[in-house]
Amino acid sequence: MRILLVEDEPDLGKAIKRTLTEHNYIVDWAQDGEEALSFLEMGSQQYTLGIFDWLLPKLLGIDLLKNIRQQNNPLPVLILTAKDREEDKVIGLDAGADDYLVKPFGMAELLARLRALQRRSPYINPQELTLGNITLDYGKYAIFYKKGKGNNQLIELTRKEFQLLEYFMKHSNQIVTRDQLLSQLWEWGNEPMSNVVAAQIRLLRQKLAPYGGENWIKTIYGLGYQFTVDNQN
Repeated sequence: MRILLVEDEPDLGKAIKRTLTEHNYIVDWAQDGEEALSFLEMGSQQYTLGIFDWLLPKLLGIDLLKNIRQQNNPLPVLILTAKDREEDKVIGLDAGADDYLVKPFGMAELLARLRALQRRSPYINPQELTLGNITLDYGKYAIFYKKGKGNNQLIELTRKEFQLLEYFMKHSNQIVTRDQLLSQLWEWGNEPMSNVVAAQIRLLRQKLAPYGGENWIKTIYGLGYQFTVDNQN
């Protein structure tokens, strides 16, 4: 799940990004409204949630929000601000905000509000994603394998392996390219090594092998990768 964070306070921005990354979100962090617009212009459909500070340099967060709503962008947005008057909250909500969080706040509350937005929005993930014998549990940030009537077995994955498997599950039987994976699963402005996708897929195949998944991710030479899971009982 990819989040656009727009926050100009360096310490707060770093803290939010660190917390979200630890909870398996992919975060692009802009530090002013114009930079946020450039991120959105590069790929607004890639974002699942937005977190906008109200008082931003160059373009206020509230104006950024109005801008995307004028373009009929349904991105769920949480506004962060020190403005705690009722009339300010009304302005933020009327501008198109889905929620409003007053500074200072705790990271636990921020995460809870994001989970609430996820539950309410029809554009965001369900609580579970199941394909064949594997289930991705968003609440536990875990992958489980179940064959027949046996117990669920936890598949131990790193954060990036979790994100990669999630993307493959959502695009099962489709051919996805290396560039698609890079644009969806790595932060913009943080260009990884050229072989990072192949290396991560190799590691993911190794993790899936004990569950019969060594051939679930097929390399389609010259095109990309295709993920297929047999519906075994």
